[in-house]
Amino acid sequence: MKNFIDFKGEKLYCQVSGKGPAIVLLHGFLESGEIWKNFARRLSDSFRVITIDLPGHGLSKNTGKVHSMDEMAEAVRHVLKSLGVTACIMVGHSMGGYVTLAFAEKHPRLLKGFALFHSQAAADSPETRINRDRTIALIEKDHHGFIKNFIPDLFDPSNVKQFGKEIENLKDLAQATPKEGIIAALEGMKIRPDRQHVLLNSKLPVLFIIGKNDSRIPMEVIIPQTLLPWHSEILLLDHVGHMGFIEASSKTFAALRGFAERIFNIRNS
Repeated sequence: MKNFIDFKGEKLYCQVSGKGPAIVLLHGFLESGEIWKNFARRLSDSFRVITIDLPGHGLSKNTGKVHSMDEMAEAVRHVLKSLGVTACIMVGHSMGGYVTLAFAEKHPRLLKGFALFHSQAAADSPETRINRDRTIALIEKDHHGFIKNFIPDLFDPSNVKQFGKEIENLKDLAQATPKEGIIAALEGMKIRPDRQHVLLNSKLPVLFIIGKNDSRIPMEVIIPQTLLPWHSEILLLDHVGHMGFIEASSKTFAALRGFAERIFNIRNS
C-alpha cells in the first residue's frame, strides 16, 4: 500500500506491506525508501513493513530549509501515528540512523528495539562540519557532478566493479533528489547533537551493523559505542563499506530478521 500523508502543509510518502509486528525502515542521505525494496518484500511475510521517504528525499516534499534530525523524527512519528502504529522496531541506514536516535530519545515507548545500519550516535566533529559546508558549496555549484562521484565512494573499493549496476541505480535515485532537499539534510546533519546518552540510558536492544571498510563512518568510531547499550548485538562485516544492504545483503538481512524475530518472539518455522 502506497500512502501520501500530510505533514506541515506538505506531503510525506510511505509504503506499507505485510501484516504482523511493525518494522520501520529509514533510508540514508541521497536515498529513499526504494533502497529497502528487497528487504521489505522478504520481511513482509512475517511483519508489517513500513518504509518512509524522509523529508526532501524520494517522493516526500521539503518541509524547510533545514531538515534537522529532530524534525525528520517528528515526520516519522506523524506517519506512524497516521498508520496507527503503537510499537515497532526501527532500522536506520546512515542518516536514517541519526533520525532513529532522535526518535528513540523523544518516543522511546513506541520502540521495541532499533538498529543502526552503518550509523552512529556522536555529533559531527568540527572538521566534519567544515566538510559539510564545503559539500553544500559544491552542491550549489553542481549537485549532479557531486552525486556522480559521491555514490561509488560509499562502497568498499573491491566491490565497486561487482556492484556497478546497483551503483548506477543509486546514482539515478540520488539525482532525483532536489538540490534543496540535499542541502536541507546536510544542514540538519551538521547541527545534530551528540546522542550517545540515548544508547547509554536506553533499555532497548540495539543492533549495530558495521562495515570494516566504511569510509564514511569508520568502525573505530562505532565500536566504542556498541559498549554503551544495555543490550547490543553486532554484525561486523569484512570487505564491506557503507552499503551493507547491497555489499552483504544476505548477511545483513539475516541479522535484521533474526533481531526482529527475537524481539517479537517469532519462531522461524
